[in-house]
This record gives sequence, structure tokens and C-alpha cells, in this order.
Amino acid sequence: MSLLGTLVNGIAIISGSFLGLFWTAIPDRIKDTILQAMALAVTILGIGMGLKSEQFLIVIASLAVGGALGEWWNLEEKLNSVGKWLETKVGKQDKGSVATGFVTATLVFVVGAMSIVGALDSGLRQEHDVLYTKALIDGFCAILFTSALGIGVMFSAIPVVLYQGAITLLATQIDRFVPQELMDALIVEITGTGGIMIVAIGLNLLGVAKIRVANLLPGLLIAGILVFIVEKWDSILAFSQGIL
Repeated sequence: MSLLGTLVNGIAIISGSFLGLFWTAIPDRIKDTILQAMALAVTILGIGMGLKSEQFLIVIASLAVGGALGEWWNLEEKLNSVGKWLETKVGKQDKGSVATGFVTATLVFVVGAMSIVGALDSGLRQEHDVLYTKALIDGFCAILFTSALGIGVMFSAIPVVLYQGAITLLATQIDRFVPQELMDALIVEITGTGGIMIVAIGLNLLGVAKIRVANLLPGLLIAGILVFIVEKWDSILAFSQGIL
């Protein structure tokens, strides 16, 4: 079953969030320290991902073009609107805005190499080990995030399942059209681009900046397009040099 890893990931987030709701006895100062620790870990994770890029100009261009598109489409506001709609359904909470928990957790759980690589493994090879590992990590993070940000974190399971599920289903067919070398390059540069977004999430959690990370999300698609263009251009140059 291609979607098994994705479904397990979604269940882990929901389960972790459910457990996090019962951490009410923990003092706020401890929750704040936990959130800061998570923010630091997320920032370091993002830096590591960003440094994996082999063509950093692609990352820069992807963030610039993707950010412009995201601002044009106003993705951050639309994602927040979904969170606010959820808040009207579940009611106000003491721990903070449902929208904040939903948006923060969605970005952390969706923007990352494991989402892409794991979903591709599930679709291409029916192997779910990467997504099982991600499920354990996300489940633990969901406990901590929910204890600090509230029930909005639980609803992040929905976009995670939709995003990873779409990649998985696409991957069941993509190997017919995309050679392995191009696929590897796509993963590297999308990971690098996503890493910068992860750093931005960490800075937001630390209160260092207020970056509209959701508006950068189109950069992931732009990175894939640019890698494809560069690879094709290199092939054309190599072919022309061979003729000359």
C-alpha cells in the first residue's frame, strides 16, 4: 500500500497532539523552555538542510521567485484563514491561537527533506522506513508543540497527509519520465530550499523575526523547475560540444 507511510505519519501527529493536550500540569516556564529548545533544533536542522545544496544560486532564485508568487497569492493569510476557521469550530483556547498552532506545525511537518524523500520511497519502492522515522519524530514534536501552542497542532495532520500523499501517488508514475540522476538533483535542491524555510520557522518560534514562511512555499516548486531547466541546458551544451 503506497500511502501506508503517510497515513502512519498523520496518525502519529494526531496521537502526539492528543497526548500534548494533557500536559496542562507543566509550568509555563518549562513549556517556554521546551518551545525554545525545539526552535533551536528546528533552526539547526534547517541550516543542515540548506547546506546540502550543490547549486545555491538555484536556492536563492527559488526563494526570490517563490516568495514573490507567495506574496502575490497571499498564501500566509489563506493558511491563517484556515486556522481561524478551525478556531471557530473548536472554540478559543488558553494556550494561544488555533491558527498559530496549525500554521506553525504544518510548516514544520511539511517543509523538509523527509517529507519528499519518504513520500518518493513509498511511491517508487513501496518502502516506508523514512516516513515511519518521520512519524516518530513528528509525533514527539506534536506532543511538545501542542503543550505550548494548543490543539491547532493536531489539525496539521490534514495538510501533511494531503501533501505527502500527493507526492507518493505522483511517484508511482514519475520514474517513467524522470531519470534517476535528475531525481537526485531535484531532491538535493528542493531540500536546500526547504532548509532555508525551516530556518525561518525556527527564527519565528524564537521571536527573532516574523517571516511569512508560507509565502515562500512556492519556492519548492520553483526549485524543481529550475533544476529541470539547468539539467536540460547542460545536456544541450554537452550535445552541442560533442558535435563541434
